[in-house]
Amino acid sequence: MRDIVEIGLGKSARRGYHLDEIAIVPSRRTRDVDDVSTAWQLDAYPFRIPCVAHPSDATVSPATAVTLGRLGGLGILNVEGLWTRYEDPTKILEELAGLDEEAPATRRLQEVYAEPIRPELIAERVREIRAAGVTVAVRVSPQHTLTLAPVILDAGVDILVIQGTLVSAEHVSTVDEPLNLKEFIADLDLPVIVGGCTNYQTALHLMRTGAAGVIVGVGADEWSTTDMVLGIRVPMATAIADAAEARRDYLDETGGRYVHLIADGGIRTSGDIAKALGCGADAVMLGEALSVCAEAPGGGAWWHSAASHPKLPRGAFGVAQEPLGEMEKLLYGPSDDPDGGLNLFGGLRRAMAKCGYRDLKEFQKVALVLDR
Repeated sequence: MRDIVEIGLGKSARRGYHLDEIAIVPSRRTRDVDDVSTAWQLDAYPFRIPCVAHPSDATVSPATAVTLGRLGGLGILNVEGLWTRYEDPTKILEELAGLDEEAPATRRLQEVYAEPIRPELIAERVREIRAAGVTVAVRVSPQHTLTLAPVILDAGVDILVIQGTLVSAEHVSTVDEPLNLKEFIADLDLPVIVGGCTNYQTALHLMRTGAAGVIVGVGADEWSTTDMVLGIRVPMATAIADAAEARRDYLDETGGRYVHLIADGGIRTSGDIAKALGCGADAVMLGEALSVCAEAPGGGAWWHSAASHPKLPRGAFGVAQEPLGEMEKLLYGPSDDPDGGLNLFGGLRRAMAKCGYRDLKEFQKVALVLDR
């Protein structure tokens, strides 16, 4: 039964739940952790872990995309970021890593991202990643997709990610010709991931465009200001579960076409990852959680890609933290952190084993309970 609350005369609201309000309930069976698989596959591309890096310059450079790819995850390079605006942005990244809490960080982000995008650098960055032999994925915003798509496709990417704060399959505009996602995706011969979305109806419409994956959530974390700027706050557990229901209906509608769900928002620990997958996600998008690895290009600082918006920035600047360790330690341990910030996917495997599940698809059936 849906939890509908009357918030005043003539207005009611549905109750939603965040990941920290739910908990996983073990089943009658446990399993040896060595018998558990965290493997995930999107279209023709297999991955050892269901880990997708948030396309922020704080977490993903060509080098870190390669590192994550070799470790079994998927790094997504932002083709509207610093690596496609500057020949060598390392000095800018070092400057940003050195900003303190008193610095006008948002203004500085807007300044450095005002530099125009250079198409030749898109091709060069893609070549760098491809030369390492890992899956190549890049992110572009919906408003720049038609302009940058020819350059991106000519460069030879494996997966295209069209990501904004919120993306719909039915954008209406009386000013510009809107991106028709269904027509655009139909003309491509590579998998496309689109998002974010926050509810059943939008998720279903995005699946009907032919997308291989849908991003659920708006990347909300403690640094996100989308709530304060736009009034939008996503209860991730509910959003994922709603999108999973849309996927079930779409499976019936199409006779078996499966669309992957990637949860983006409020995920920092191995427990968060387990709960997101338990709600129905196939993979998680990690941003701040990866910004504290030693290889992170932001030097421990963190900012969302929307934090540099020239007119309406959404996302505070997180000053640099000391790295917790190399990326491999972050993903696979060993951990000396009892709070779940290290050995993220070792923690996931152990959660699956404690509940008796052998793979990610089975684990989506795990029982959940509200405990807040």
